[in-house]
Amino acid sequence: MLDFIQLLKQRYQTVLARLDNKNPHYFEYQHTIEQLLYAEAFLRKGKLLAESPGLPLQIAVIGPTQAGKSSVVNWLLNADLAGVSPLAGYTVHAQGYCHGVSYSALAGLQHYFGRFEALPVTALNRQRYDCYAVSESAAVSALLPVCVVWDTPDFDSIDAIDYREGLIRAIALADLVVLVVSKEKYADQAVWEVMTSIAGFGQPTLVCLNKLAEGSEAVVLESFREKWRQYRSDPVPAVVPMLFHKTVGDTVWPPEHAVALKQLAKQVQPKDYPHHRQRFLKQHWRSWLAPVQAEHAAQQRWSALVDQAIQQAAAAYRRDFLDHPHHYHTFQAALLNLLQLLEIPGVARLISKVRRVMTWPARKLWALGRESVPQSADQELAILQQIGRHLTIQLADRLYELSETEADNGIWWRDNAIALRQQKDPVLSGYVQALSEYHHDFRLEIDAAAQRLYLKLQEQPLLLNGLRATRLSTDAGAMLLAIQAGGVGVHDLLLTPLILSVTSLLAESAVGSYMYGVEAELKQRQLQAVRCVLEESLCKPLLSLPSTVQTSGRFNISEHDCLRAEQTLSEKKHGLRIL
Repeated sequence: MLDFIQLLKQRYQTVLARLDNKNPHYFEYQHTIEQLLYAEAFLRKGKLLAESPGLPLQIAVIGPTQAGKSSVVNWLLNADLAGVSPLAGYTVHAQGYCHGVSYSALAGLQHYFGRFEALPVTALNRQRYDCYAVSESAAVSALLPVCVVWDTPDFDSIDAIDYREGLIRAIALADLVVLVVSKEKYADQAVWEVMTSIAGFGQPTLVCLNKLAEGSEAVVLESFREKWRQYRSDPVPAVVPMLFHKTVGDTVWPPEHAVALKQLAKQVQPKDYPHHRQRFLKQHWRSWLAPVQAEHAAQQRWSALVDQAIQQAAAAYRRDFLDHPHHYHTFQAALLNLLQLLEIPGVARLISKVRRVMTWPARKLWALGRESVPQSADQELAILQQIGRHLTIQLADRLYELSETEADNGIWWRDNAIALRQQKDPVLSGYVQALSEYHHDFRLEIDAAAQRLYLKLQEQPLLLNGLRATRLSTDAGAMLLAIQAGGVGVHDLLLTPLILSVTSLLAESAVGSYMYGVEAELKQRQLQAVRCVLEESLCKPLLSLPSTVQTSGRFNISEHDCLRAEQTLSEKKHGLRIL
C-alpha cells in the first residue's frame, strides 16, 4: 500500500504542475497531495512499528506560528533546549529531544524519515529543509514519561509549504500530540485543517491554550471546545490553560496538570495502529482515486468507441463487398480453381498448349493495352483500405469533440486526439501490410473451397463428366471468339461464359445446395479473416493509444494497480499488508 500511495502522490504532483491555478482542480489537488503526505507518513510509521517494536513513546508538540511551541517543549523537558525567538517561523526543522532515552534506542528512525537526513542541531541549515535532528536531554522532568519530544515547525506561515513534509513526518510519527494554540490563534482555519487531517490517526491529544490572560480562560475554553466539536467527532481532549504572568514575563505550566501527559501516555495502544490506518485510508480513498477512476472511465469509453468503429467497419465490408452483387468475386475465384480441377485427365496438357497458342495474338494485344492503362487495385483491398481511412478519421473527429465537451477529462481526450493524428500514418501503413498478407494467405481458403466442391462432384460421376464436357466446349467457343475479336477483352471472353455455364449446371444439379453452402462458408471465413485483420492491425494499436501518450497531464495508474490496492484495503485490519 505504501508504494501505491507514493505513486499516487507523485502522479498528483505531476498533474498539478501542468495545471493553471485557475483550473477548478488546482486547489483540490493541492489539498489531496497534502492528505497523501499524511497517508505516506502514517504508513511509514506502520513499517517502523513492525521493525522496531520497542520504539520509545513519541510526543509531537504542534501548533501555528507564535503559539509558543518551543517554549512549551522547554517547559516539558525542564531544560532550555529548543530555540525560542519572537520571530515567526523560527523553527523550520523537526527536532527530537530524548527524555530518559538514549539515542541508540531510536534505530529505524532514519528509515522512517527516508530522504530526510539526520543532523546535529548545530548543523541544521535554514536554507535546507530535508533534514531533522535528534539529541539527548540530561534533565529530568516530572511532566514527562520516558519518551522523545518533538519540537515542530509551524503549519500556517507563508514559508510553511517549503518545510511542510518534514512537519507531517513528525506529526505522523507521534504516539500522542500536544496542540499548542494561543488565544489569538486557536480559531484559525489552518489549525483545524491540520486537526481534521490527523483525526483518523487515533492519537491521544493534549491541548495547551497558551498566553491566556487571567480571567479569560473559561470563555476561551468553551469557545475552543465548540470548535473541536465542529471539526472533530471524537471527544474533546483535556485542555491545559497556561496563564501569562506579567511578573515573570512568561507562561507557567499549571501544577494541577503536572501528570496530564503521563496519564495520556497510558492511552497509547500500538496494537490499534492497523485499525486506525485502515480507517484513515478508507475515509479518503474515494476522493483520492476519483480522477484516476475518471481516466479509467475515459479509457473504457475509448475502448467502446474503438470497438464500435471496428464493428461498423466489418459491417461496411460485408455490405460493400461480401454482399455486393458486383464487387464480390471470391467465390468466382474458387470456381476458377474448380475449372482447373475439371481438366480431363490425359488430355489436359494438350488442351492447355493449344489454348496458349490460339490465344497468343489476343494476349499480346491485351498486354500492350495494359501498358498504357494503369492496372487498378483489387476491389476488395481498395474497399478495405477506404474503410480503414474512414475509421481513423471518424475516431479523430470524435476525440476532438470529446476534448471540448468533457470538462473533467478534456486534457485526456485532447492528448489522445493529438497522438492519433501523429500515429495515424504508421497505423494505416501496418493495416495495409496486414491486408496484403491476408489477401495472399486467403488463397488457401479459396483452394480449399474448390477442393470441397470437386470432392463432392466425384460422388456424382455423371455430373462430373457433364461439367468436363461443358468445360471443353466452352473453351473452344471462347478461343474462337478471342481470335475473331483480335484479343480485345480476351480475359472476360475466356472466363465469363465458362463460369456462367459451370455455375448454372452446379446450381441445377443435386449438389446445388452444397455449392451454396460452400459459398456461404467461404464468405463467413472471409469475414472472420478480415475481422482478425481489423482487430490486430487497427483495434489493438488504437486501444493502446492512450498508454503511448507521455504527458504530465494524466495519472496513468492502471486499473490492475488500483484493484490490488483496494483488495488490500478491504482486508481485515490484522491482514492489512504493505504492498
